Amino acid sequence: MSPPRLREQDLPTTRRASTYRYIVGPFVTRLVSYIPELSERLIWFYGDTATAAGDRYVHFNIQMRSGSPVRRWTAPQAVFQSEDQTPFQPFPRDHAFPLLEWGLNWCIAHRAHQFLMLHAGAVERGGRALILPATPGSGKSTLTAALIYRGWRLLSDEFGLVDHGGECIHPLPRAIPLKNRSIDVITAFAPQAALGPVFPRTRKGDVAHVRPPLDALQRQQETATPGWIMFPRYVPRQAVRIRPLEKSLAFTRLAQNSFNYRLLGAAGFRGLRRLVQHCPCYAVEYGDLQEVVAAIDTIAAPSSR
Repeated sequence: MSPPRLREQDLPTTRRASTYRYIVGPFVTRLVSYIPELSERLIWFYGDTATAAGDRYVHFNIQMRSGSPVRRWTAPQAVFQSEDQTPFQPFPRDHAFPLLEWGLNWCIAHRAHQFLMLHAGAVERGGRALILPATPGSGKSTLTAALIYRGWRLLSDEFGLVDHGGECIHPLPRAIPLKNRSIDVITAFAPQAALGPVFPRTRKGDVAHVRPPLDALQRQQETATPGWIMFPRYVPRQAVRIRPLEKSLAFTRLAQNSFNYRLLGAAGFRGLRRLVQHCPCYAVEYGDLQEVVAAIDTIAAPSSR
């Protein structure tokens, strides 16, 4: 049975604003939107499967507002606000959805310190999570998107949310932003992929988002046990190469790809240590998605454990 549909409710203070309360992995977000077309995007990406949050504690209060009325007719804007903070300059109004997604990333990165947060994709199969830590431009999002169309469950694209003991990964299934050439790569690799519109000339180039699969959204409260750690790097025309990493080097690279390792102090150290102690660690270079997905499937096959 599918969870209830994400519902829109009019705020009593204005007829132009709409409010949503919805679950995003372990968090509850309350969004007040003054941009009607944003509601359509939100419902298309999450509405049919997002679980109603009810009266649960709200972690992030967000508003999406129109920008200066002076620009209303010439260059309308969208403004992201969380509590009393406006961390970004206004975006073009028709880029409100990527602004909301990046803004929610900002909220999580700055406030969700109950988790050790890795800059990593994460997917799951058979209860075990494959963690893909990487720096921007490494092909992490492209590889994550490819794996979810080859039998892996999407846990997250941007955040690997690890409990402080390093024992489980918490799902955070959200739209996967593909940038520039990756859009065509995933369209060719998985024609069935549900992609939203292309937002041209954003601050990260042309961006289109992959809609999270139904299964990932329905199971977003189901954690996974860390199984493998792979550091991916896309290299044009490179034959797939997967090599084991020394635990000490894997620890250092994980720390470098963490949002809050230093802030957590000893808890962060213990969490990372447990991850690398209990997971085989690899460096992955690839130039072809078909090849690297097949190689990963071979490593993750039950017979190879």
